Amino acid sequence: MEDIRVRRVVQTEDLSNVEFETSEDVEVVPTFDNMGLREELLRGIYAYGFEKPSAIQQRSIKPIVKGRDVIAQAQSGTGKTATFSIAILQSLDTTVRESQVLCLSPTRELATQIQKVILALGDFMNVQCHACIGGTNLGEDIRKLDYGQHVVSGTPGRVFDMIRRRVLRTRSIKMLVLDEADEMLNKGFKEQIYDVYRYLPPATQVVLISATLPHEILEMTSKFMTDPIRILVKRDELTLEGIKQFFVAVEREEWKFDTLCDLYDTLTITQAVIFCNTKRKVDWLTEKMREANFTVSSMHGDMPQKERDAIMKEFRSGQSRVLITTDVWARGIDVQQVSLVINYDLPNNRELYIHRIGRSGRFGRKGVAINFVKSDDIRILRDIEQYYSTQIDEMPMNVADLI
Repeated sequence: MEDIRVRRVVQTEDLSNVEFETSEDVEVVPTFDNMGLREELLRGIYAYGFEKPSAIQQRSIKPIVKGRDVIAQAQSGTGKTATFSIAILQSLDTTVRESQVLCLSPTRELATQIQKVILALGDFMNVQCHACIGGTNLGEDIRKLDYGQHVVSGTPGRVFDMIRRRVLRTRSIKMLVLDEADEMLNKGFKEQIYDVYRYLPPATQVVLISATLPHEILEMTSKFMTDPIRILVKRDELTLEGIKQFFVAVEREEWKFDTLCDLYDTLTITQAVIFCNTKRKVDWLTEKMREANFTVSSMHGDMPQKERDAIMKEFRSGQSRVLITTDVWARGIDVQQVSLVINYDLPNNRELYIHRIGRSGRFGRKGVAINFVKSDDIRILRDIEQYYSTQIDEMPMNVADLI
């Protein structure tokens, strides 16, 4: 048997001087009607509430549908998920019940959310889409995959397990989508992605989506993409328009808690997400808030999947209004009502900042981000400001009026 790792001849190129912009003349298609999409997909798009495609949708849907390898980058909340979901649905052959598209995400919640978007947009297409994620019943996964799924949206570990067990058959797969690609190609997932990739047919189209694509990730893409079109937004355009960013200076770590309690009434006007850097801190803060009689819910990667699902459901429905979490929540999770994000701890790297505060102000709505900053964090904050050429001011007294 030939070695499946020998894939395609790939052009490697020097990426050191890549400007963050579109790599070739990409047609801008101003309406969904002009994209040549099938009738029943258009119905799904309009029923979902979309009227006009966002900038990334105007540029990326068509090249993906045409079968090109695409690297698409746009800021949080601009409709990236719908971009690849629409392209996926357009390229499916729903008359055969075989897995044709594999979509990989870094978190289970994101994989499930993508499944929901695909099912909603494909509502009139009779499309089968399964979320294949860890922490769930294996038997159920096997049953669903046996039944036949056009699209599988999952996390790398469980997907690879299903491929290895030959439950997820890859012979008809024509497209691989990596959502939050920078995270996926980072240390933790890189090996698993390559494991999955080895089992895919040689001509599989690859689509990479992310809000942030550091240089080293772009370099790596040459290994498994063929002459990709890059649709990249310049970083200074990644500043979060519509999201007002503030900081609160606290002298000591303990004072953050009092500040949060003072802000609690403001938080519950809308829905708020509070980010901490560790799972232990999430548990500690949740307990402390509850002891002080504040209602909060919390979520992190060490919780059982059932519990994570229940918390997500509560938060989405608005039953719980304040969620304390780690960066497991920072990427891609879309809850419409969130208009306030608090960084209880400043994130450990600059890329995460945009993912976190992008949880508010989705798709052009107003949002507010508040950073709790100790004196030794000021440096990090200024670094973030420079990096995104944005402005983070001291929080005003009337912050509630801005939400």
